[in-house]
Amino acid sequence: MKKITVIVPCYNEEQALHYFYEEMERVAAQMPENTFEYLFVDDGSRDGTLAVMRELCAKDARVRYVSFSRNFGKEAAIYAGLTHATGDYVAIMDADLQDPPLLLPEMYRAVTGEGYDSAATRRVTRKGEPPIRSFFARRFYTLMNKISDVELMDGARDYRLMNRKYVDALLSLQEYNRFSKGLFGWVGFRTKWIEFENVERIAGETKWSFWKLFKYSLDGIVAFSSTPLYLSSIIGAGMCGVAMLAIVFIIVRQLLFGGSAYGWPSMACIVILIGGLQLLCIGILGLYLSKAYLEVKHRPVYIVKETETDAVERAGEDECKREE
Repeated sequence: MKKITVIVPCYNEEQALHYFYEEMERVAAQMPENTFEYLFVDDGSRDGTLAVMRELCAKDARVRYVSFSRNFGKEAAIYAGLTHATGDYVAIMDADLQDPPLLLPEMYRAVTGEGYDSAATRRVTRKGEPPIRSFFARRFYTLMNKISDVELMDGARDYRLMNRKYVDALLSLQEYNRFSKGLFGWVGFRTKWIEFENVERIAGETKWSFWKLFKYSLDGIVAFSSTPLYLSSIIGAGMCGVAMLAIVFIIVRQLLFGGSAYGWPSMACIVILIGGLQLLCIGILGLYLSKAYLEVKHRPVYIVKETETDAVERAGEDECKREE
């Protein structure tokens, strides 16, 4: 029997975890030829998420968990899950049931019976999502596919099932600044895309604000494209050319008509324009340098505070104390 590890990144998902567990149990019953391992990753939650994980672990030996010392972000949680997963196949899905567990049997058939290395999901609708957020999300995917060599599917979710070869390839990429949607495509292999309509959260609130999504999109652009650096260089060279032409024009006009090289408004506009372009280019360069700076520090992607083995040891110590 093949084991499937289900990685579930969690941040303040106390209300959703029981619903998720019950739904996964129904799906597991439809796949009796497989054994399951539920691996919950607590990304420094501030509510009772960890307590629920301990509760599920105590009543079901298939449940494991990893708890971080603080909030390191979803990318770190995914990487931790991949690192601790022991299954022959590994799935990643959210705890809020926006990634329908009922798709898992179809994904498993694609990987085991159709020759694919992974089965990924994408939303074909964004029902229930703010229109402005949907608009910018679509523009992001369009932009990334134009400036990057890695293809990003519009509406792609982190929800996917992978074989062990695919997982090992991801784990070989040990960079600190992780953008999983890009890494999934960068490693290659054959992927089958399964479409579904958007599903609203079963409980709780989304942790992704517009600002967080904007920063996440910048991480993706910086991680998988050097086009902004080329564009800043081209813009800089173009502005230098325009400035040289303007200087020649002013000199010629001064020689022909006189008195045309005076006036601070035109000079102020030029200085502001050039200064703004310089700041823009420096900012783009700074993003790349900051990512390189974080990489060379070689800090760990995450720090583990507690796992299910700690809970077992603590329970054993309590039992010994009671016997004494």
